[in-house]
Amino acid sequence: MTEVAAALIRRDGRFLICRRPEYKARGLLWEFVGGKVEEGETGEEALIRECREELDITVKVDDLFFDVIHTYPDITVHLSVYNARIEFGEIKLLEHVDARWITPGEIPDYEFCPADEEILKAIIESGI
Repeated sequence: MTEVAAALIRRDGRFLICRRPEYKARGLLWEFVGGKVEEGETGEEALIRECREELDITVKVDDLFFDVIHTYPDITVHLSVYNARIEFGEIKLLEHVDARWITPGEIPDYEFCPADEEILKAIIESGI
């Protein structure tokens, strides 16, 4: 199982989503910023590193929002989504092909990675 940390970053009733590059697995699907937890890292440390590498932002990681285990044909992931906020920097697309701030009501307009489905339901239920 692969440990993955992701960020639920909220601003003004919206939350941040990013679109995966076409050449990657699940290419062009939308997801939360984040990535694999490396050996010796906590989920929080991995998330800080991934946000810097992928979006050139520094985040403050708060509490765990939701976690889920999902099996894809090629990988099983334990995805932990943390509440987080941008402390420094402006979003730059260093890895993703797009980033958007959306409301919970706009979720159906985007095709997300399947592992995110339960998380998206929890966002809707929380009323962000």
